[in-house]
Amino acid sequence: MVLHITAFSANTAEEMSQYLDEAMNVPGISGLIIDLRGNRGGVLQQAVTTSALMLDHGVAAITQGRDPQANHVWAVQGGDMTNGLPIIVLVDGRTASAAEILAAALADQKRGVVIGSATLGKGLVQTIGQMPNGAELFVTWSRVLAPLGWPLQGLGVMPQVCTSLGESELERQLQNLAEGSADSREWVAAARQIRYPVDLSRILTIRKACPAAIGTDSDLDAAHSLLDNPVEYHAALSTIPEEGAAPANGG
Repeated sequence: MVLHITAFSANTAEEMSQYLDEAMNVPGISGLIIDLRGNRGGVLQQAVTTSALMLDHGVAAITQGRDPQANHVWAVQGGDMTNGLPIIVLVDGRTASAAEILAAALADQKRGVVIGSATLGKGLVQTIGQMPNGAELFVTWSRVLAPLGWPLQGLGVMPQVCTSLGESELERQLQNLAEGSADSREWVAAARQIRYPVDLSRILTIRKACPAAIGTDSDLDAAHSLLDNPVEYHAALSTIPEEGAAPANGG
């Protein structure tokens, strides 16, 4: 079943809960595909609450800022409505903000496999102030870190299966996954090791491994391949390093 989330509004988590409830009553369902391609984000809390619908427990996101009140660990606890059903998250170069938070949370918690290309890389929390002349003032309040501590801003989410390198390269990746190995392991691990401060050149090098692009039908084809082949799915899941793996800073 494919669930397409176009934005994170005030009701997204509630609507997602209803859709998941319906999905779990579909006979023979083998997995869930969450399509975040073209999703420009929205309400951070809604992304966290949506992730909680598919996580039993753990950290969904971390926010850090200069003001102590901006520092927060967004932990979730409750129950996975899908009972461990395999999850694929589709992303592309337009996937941003809250959508990246959801993708990163499911990936870092090894709850889902991200397929597509490098996402936009918008990981800032901003507040909007109204000015006397009718203008709006955007104030950056904090930056968002994924559960494993790496920054979304600038870097974005690097997929575990890359579809922006061409059809032949995608076929090679899927074949290797079927044999239990993942081509993406190096760039996924490199992205998870990033910590502030980091050189822009290093971020660009990582992102070049799977360049940002607009999603295509290849994303869905790859998703169905992984859902039809558990070996592929679990090989892609295994690319996420364990929590506590040594980070690396850029000078």
